[in-house]
Amino acid sequence: MRFDLHCHTREGSIDARASIFDIAARLQAKGFDGMLVTDHNSFDGFDKCADAAAKNGFVILRGIEYDTRNAGHMLVILPDKVKCCLLAIRGMGVEHLIKLVHSHGGILGPAHPYGTGFFALMHTRWSQRHMESLLDDFDFVETCNSGVKHEANARARRLAQYFGKVQTGGSDVHHLEDAGLAYTDISGDIRSNNELIAAIRRGEGITAACKENPHGSENKIIKNAGIAGYWVMNKATAALRLVQRRHVEKHI
Repeated sequence: MRFDLHCHTREGSIDARASIFDIAARLQAKGFDGMLVTDHNSFDGFDKCADAAAKNGFVILRGIEYDTRNAGHMLVILPDKVKCCLLAIRGMGVEHLIKLVHSHGGILGPAHPYGTGFFALMHTRWSQRHMESLLDDFDFVETCNSGVKHEANARARRLAQYFGKVQTGGSDVHHLEDAGLAYTDISGDIRSNNELIAAIRRGEGITAACKENPHGSENKIIKNAGIAGYWVMNKATAALRLVQRRHVEKHI
């Protein structure tokens, strides 16, 4: 089965412009079997719309892209019917995130590890301090992301191969035209989060691929301004919930 395992919806991500309905329809028209909704620190897009958007056997699964305080963005997949409102509190340290996700029976892995700036694991001080055991506690690595440069994906593949990790692919869609530019092929029938988690843990029959980055000619000033704006928003939001987050981390 073919999945896009990195999709942002306007129903759940402030920086996304495509609706979950349009993404699902476009992917299905391209021959995809399903998608993973990975909105930023939010399950809103999936919880509000997934049932209505899924048609003709198209599978929509529930994930999240979490903004850690010290290790960039992480893709998280929890088992079916497991709710964890703590993932809506951005800025948790990656060590606490790993413990939290695994304690709930879920899996996680770095998104676009060689992508842009603080979004990417390999550009963080945390990664430099933990190089020898860098990926020990992660379950997979996103190595095909159509929103980053070809070389960034190539380096991510080498990283995953070195540590023996499962490789996944997703378009990181924010605009409809990006949907399906990267994908993950999984052998077997995947109809639920539990089945996806089991397949990734087995690590067999999974391949990832993507097309060249379609945004290579974007205006760099505009792109960097957008990145800076998101950084400010991310830090401000995390700071506002600092006390709540520290209380949570003490009990993980």
